[in-house]
Amino acid sequence: MGTESTKEKLAKIIAGEIALSERPGDAMKKWREMFGVSQSQLAEHLNVSSSVISDYEKGRRRSPGANTIKKFVETLIRIDEEQGGQVIRAFSKMLASEIPTDVILDMREFTRPRNGREICDAVEGVVLANEDLVDKSIYGYTVIDSIKAILKLSSDEFIRLYGWTTERALIFTGVSHGRSPMVAIRVKGIKPSMVVLHGPQEVDNVGVTLAKLERIPLVLSRISSVQEMIKNLRRLGT
Repeated sequence: MGTESTKEKLAKIIAGEIALSERPGDAMKKWREMFGVSQSQLAEHLNVSSSVISDYEKGRRRSPGANTIKKFVETLIRIDEEQGGQVIRAFSKMLASEIPTDVILDMREFTRPRNGREICDAVEGVVLANEDLVDKSIYGYTVIDSIKAILKLSSDEFIRLYGWTTERALIFTGVSHGRSPMVAIRVKGIKPSMVVLHGPQEVDNVGVTLAKLERIPLVLSRISSVQEMIKNLRRLGT
């Protein structure tokens, strides 16, 4: 038997999450958005109306059956392949070390390098440390559920958050004080081009000090929701 491909592994993860979820519509929406596919785009490929997709996501239709889930997953992967396979490639490193999919909320490589100021604008960020380094080029981003990352990731798995390159923004959500992400980065010894924290009203002085010592631009996001932030970041990738 041949080695299971990244696409096959990813398909099983998506299908399993939807099938086992108490709210399958929420899981479908999560994965559709993670692939950057609109409801109308998905509906067109599935040859159904956009209202059908909306009904599933809002729980107005009964839970999808196995055939519906299979078509849904295959269509997302096919659309991504048609668009260059960006999402599949981004997940390949994560899947290689079996990082739980709920740790990474979004992970993209930009089609062209972006200035760090563009990242700040997308996250409605305030620079807390090393503003002189914010103008450097950034080649991708990873949005991380910080609590789940702390609870679930081993030291080796943390490295997988960098995707193809360390020249990216690591964006930590659900942050309380901002110290833990910077401690983790300092301990691992691999520096991203930028760290963004979403959640705290203020960042712990230790977190800011560590960012200064490591010469990593530290940004506090003031955007209202993680979903809005991801939507803005995805626009930079087009």
